[in-house]
Amino acid sequence: MSVSRRHLATAAGLALLPAAWLAAALAGGGWLPGSGDRATPAPQVAYTLLNGQQHHIGQLKGQVVLVNFWATSCTSCVAEMPAITATFEKFRSRSYQTLAVAMQYDAPANVASFAESRQLPFGVVIDNTGEIARQFGPVQATPTTFLINKRGQIVQRYLGAPDFAALHTLVEQLLAET
Repeated sequence: MSVSRRHLATAAGLALLPAAWLAAALAGGGWLPGSGDRATPAPQVAYTLLNGQQHHIGQLKGQVVLVNFWATSCTSCVAEMPAITATFEKFRSRSYQTLAVAMQYDAPANVASFAESRQLPFGVVIDNTGEIARQFGPVQATPTTFLINKRGQIVQRYLGAPDFAALHTLVEQLLAET
């Protein structure tokens, strides 16, 4: 059986995570930095959307925000994108935002083509320098997803695809907070 370079790179990236984080992630989420009652402030990153608009994560305070780090070459990322889109559509009218951050190694043309062909209804960013991924983690494996509450705190980090039913329950709880 051959192992691709991508699989080796992912395995190497996972090896850098502390064992407790990795064990929790493999067990279906659990506690990872910025999860549960250990909420941490979201990094105050600036970003440019594919349409050229410049934003800052602080502008999203007061909303529940899902930040998904992904790549067009990541089969798990591509597979989970319809569920991320459905989640956005379900909650978008209730102060909920999604930001899809394409990894530094992803070709901009591939990201733009993917976003256009799938008609992604939320903000898409290409992390050209890797700075957004560094500030959020560093994020080294995709998909990695963060859920940020209305106060701008990371309350959950998912390594791999989230359990979307549980994610929806958590989003409901966060949207109900004042």
